[in-house]
Amino acid sequence: MNEQELSVKLTETESRMKSNTHRIDKLEQRQDDLEKLVTAVEVLTAREEGMERDLKEIKSDVKTITEKPAKHWDTMIDRGLYALIGAALSYLMTGGGA
Repeated sequence: MNEQELSVKLTETESRMKSNTHRIDKLEQRQDDLEKLVTAVEVLTAREEGMERDLKEIKSDVKTITEKPAKHWDTMIDRGLYALIGAALSYLMTGGGA
């Protein structure tokens, strides 16, 4: 190879080197972006898990709150029935008004 051919090869090599350096820089930026995305997904996952726990707790609390009026109403009906049965028994035991 003569000097001119070496000069051309050197120029081509330098050009490829610059191109490769540019591509490597882009790849590094993409890798950094990907790492940021992974971190963001991890944070979102942790938040989602916390929200899921909170939601389960809220659902449990709502269920407890909604059951209380029903239990109260059932108790009132039971007491009313006991009062009616007691009145009917008293009426029968006292002779039924005779």
